[in-house]
Amino acid sequence: MTSSSATHELASTVTAYRRTADVGVLLGQLDRIARAHTTEQLIEALVPYGELQEVVGPVYEVIVEREPANARALVALAQAYWLTGRGPEVVSGLADRARAADASSLAAWHMWALAESAPRERTDRWREVVERFPDDPMSRVNLADSAASLAGAENDPVALKLAVASYEHLLARASRDDERAALTRALEALRGMVG
Repeated sequence: MTSSSATHELASTVTAYRRTADVGVLLGQLDRIARAHTTEQLIEALVPYGELQEVVGPVYEVIVEREPANARALVALAQAYWLTGRGPEVVSGLADRARAADASSLAAWHMWALAESAPRERTDRWREVVERFPDDPMSRVNLADSAASLAGAENDPVALKLAVASYEHLLARASRDDERAALTRALEALRGMVG
């Protein structure tokens, strides 16, 4: 089967689903399509449906079933599960598998940190991600935000110090005026928590 075949079959299935809203038929068709095509064909065919987690998730379930160490597929499935409310335990488990399959996968580390529901542990996870990927600004933003939330919720001076240091780091590297303004406001708010 070809990539265009997968694309055509998936498009027909999604069109029928949008018309009928029959989830059972959708799931059956997605399973059939996913088992008939290669991972590469499926990933290409899924591109237009990235926002339809009810389409993405079931296809990636099949991919992960046949390629259990495919970090990219594990992350995509974890994201689909996260966006459909499958719960932090399931998402964290998939993210752990993705990190084990490819320790250099930034997306796997992001999903792992996002899946932690306890504020202190989530902050610790983001700190670990920043240590592993020090040049990734999104990781540092998430660390700063998590630490700031923890500082505010628990009146934690260590978390406050971490949040301030993280925002200062981001401010020193900000290249746009709107970034600098937002980071300056965040720092002013945090410094206001001290007094």
